[in-house]
Parts: sequence; structure tokens; C-alpha cells
Amino acid sequence: MINTMARTFPLSAVTAKLPELLAGMAGGEELILTTDGVPVAVVTRLERASWPSVPGTAKDRSFWMSPDFDAPLEDFAEYME
Repeated sequence: MINTMARTFPLSAVTAKLPELLAGMAGGEELILTTDGVPVAVVTRLERASWPSVPGTAKDRSFWMSPDFDAPLEDFAEYME
């Protein structure tokens, strides 16, 4: 079934920019390719199967943070009034 919200492009216009178009698609989004105005293919971006980070992987690492890390910045003093 063709999604009515999908973007539609002529196949001839997409061939050079396909990697760029795919990179800009969200998971589940469809891209309809046409030839002479007739749909010939539907490209669907897959949903992400896993997250890029795993919770808890940095718990054993040592991090240093300044004691005043959350102090207001002098540059923004006029906005804090």
C-alpha cells in the first residue's frame, strides 16, 4: 500500500542524490520513485533496531567536573536579572 504522505520523485532525478535522500529520511518514511509519473518503486527507511549507546557503559569511567559547573555565566548576567 502506498503512503499518501510519502515523498514522490522521478527515478531519473533521484539516482545521483539517493544517498542524500536516504540520510534525510526518518524511520518508516517512504520515498516513491516514478517513471513518467507512474510509481515504480517504494523505498522505506527501516526503523532503528537498537540504540547507539547502552545504558551503564560509562559507569566505571572517571570524570572530573568543576565544582561550579552550574554557576551562572558572567556573559549572561544581564539576561538573568
